[in-house]
Amino acid sequence: MEPEAPTDQKALVPAETGVVAPGSADDLSWAVVNMRAGETIVVNEALLAAYQAASSPHSIRALKSDLEAFDLWCRRHNRIALPALPETVADYLDDRAAKGSKPASLSRYKASIAKVHQLLDLKDPTPAPLVKLRLAAVRRDKGTAQEQARPLRFKGPVRDVERDKARGLNVRALLESCPDDLPGLRDRALLSTAYDTGLRASELVAVAMEQIVEAIDPEARLLKILRSKGDPEGEGATAFLSPRTVAAIAAWTEAAGIGAGPLFRRVQVRRYKARAAVKGRRIDSISSREKWDLRKTLSRPAQPARVEHDIGTAALHPGSIGPIFRSIIQRAFDHGALPDLTTEDLTRLMKGISAHSTRIGLNQDLFASGEDLAGIMDALRWKSPRMPLAYNRNLAAEHGAAGRLLAKLA
Repeated sequence: MEPEAPTDQKALVPAETGVVAPGSADDLSWAVVNMRAGETIVVNEALLAAYQAASSPHSIRALKSDLEAFDLWCRRHNRIALPALPETVADYLDDRAAKGSKPASLSRYKASIAKVHQLLDLKDPTPAPLVKLRLAAVRRDKGTAQEQARPLRFKGPVRDVERDKARGLNVRALLESCPDDLPGLRDRALLSTAYDTGLRASELVAVAMEQIVEAIDPEARLLKILRSKGDPEGEGATAFLSPRTVAAIAAWTEAAGIGAGPLFRRVQVRRYKARAAVKGRRIDSISSREKWDLRKTLSRPAQPARVEHDIGTAALHPGSIGPIFRSIIQRAFDHGALPDLTTEDLTRLMKGISAHSTRIGLNQDLFASGEDLAGIMDALRWKSPRMPLAYNRNLAAEHGAAGRLLAKLA
């Protein structure tokens, strides 16, 4: 049994440092010092600040969220969060697994608990055999395969990416169905850039006009990628932008008046209904029983329906990319641009569409076109072959030896 936490003891922050913006989404200190502690813990605020400075905002938000969830569970179950016992961590992971958390998520929760103990110079409970065995049991029960996002391939699920006609859910049809108004121009440029580069959502919204430079092909461009998930220290990389994407970007930036700064921005749409002409009333026709308003004597001309757009100055939020992709797909389907898909097909496919879909689609198209693993890793800036191989697992089965043979047998 774990000792009950003294109610008058909490993690202690040195007085000379203080906490920045209590409750802020990016403030790790606030999450740490409010965790349920079983003893007085002196926090090395300089170490926390150094860790936060060396980590991406996304990583900090994820760690903070994990710690808050663990602390809340500990409070509800009368457990000690800091320092945690192996039994506490094992029970927490079991509880999260029972509520549907996948093995990959459980591994992240375990890593977050380990990280906070390391940052506070406390004994890490996660290497304990009990924690490892409990987690292994969950993996054995649920399996470790992660559900992939639905790929957005340029011509859809085709065997020959060069010669086959586009079919099913495909990027070509989506691009062609984008209208030529401001939201449509933005969406076409966004989707085309996402497919060409395979950028993740956070990397895509970070693209600025200044990062687009000339290429050898006068109709193409190069995109300087300043920082990515696999490049936290900012060594940089370069991606190719096809003439198709260059034209889409040019149309969008010219219409939106963007000459510098973030490339992909919010487009606010204001729609006004048509109004019929109104003839002004004689002043003596205004009854004392109605509200007196001198404007009733003024005539107003008819006004046609109109649409106004407001272009933001800041970049899109990474969380908006997936919904934008799904909106593009729905619009294409509604306009008959995906004729071989039924409503049931669309519903099924939409569930798997995310901001990662273009990255997976490009990965698979490169594989289907005959590129080797080294070329795919270079094009998509992978540091390890594990993910590109996982994304190509289904295609590999179809294009492999057994797939080639069985396709010939009648």
